[in-house]
Amino acid sequence: MLELVLASASPRRLNLLKALGLKCTVLSQDIDESPLPAEKAKHLVKRLALAKARSALAKLSETDRRLVLGSDTVVVCDDEILGKPQNKADGLAMLRLLSGRTHQVLTAVALMNHDKQAETMSVTDVSFTKLSDAEIEAYWESGEPVGKAGSYAVQGLGAMLVNEIHGSYSGVVGLPIFETVDLLRNFGIDIKAILQNQR
Repeated sequence: MLELVLASASPRRLNLLKALGLKCTVLSQDIDESPLPAEKAKHLVKRLALAKARSALAKLSETDRRLVLGSDTVVVCDDEILGKPQNKADGLAMLRLLSGRTHQVLTAVALMNHDKQAETMSVTDVSFTKLSDAEIEAYWESGEPVGKAGSYAVQGLGAMLVNEIHGSYSGVVGLPIFETVDLLRNFGIDIKAILQNQR
């Protein structure tokens, strides 16, 4: 069975990888996710994905040949990076900003072992329907926005807020599957191997 070390505590990433039939050992890393001064979103997600993977890889012995996967997702609107809401006021402000508009979701993936590394990124346009203050308040009170980049989860109740997606749906969830499988090819694992792994 193909086995990865997932340098993330995200249950969504774990579930997406398991759906491919990949066995995953979770080795989440405590990484400071704060942007650097004037850091662009695309640089931030790539830096954090690499940092998570490198941190986890450093904890593996030199004889451990498993691949380590690190990933990070950010939401961007008006060139503003929207991370996880700090509190209710922050979450409501994010949802008001996204209401009735199109924003971008960037997810970077880094894959590495002791011999090599590769990374990629997906950029997806997500359009929100126009939301009333009452709808925004009700969504926040559902509890779902807590701990989610941009204060929503497209795979949950947040699907009701989204009227259009252009790009990778799984990337918005937290891990772009097509791009991840493309990275695996760099390490000799192709779609055929993944499909055979399902048996």
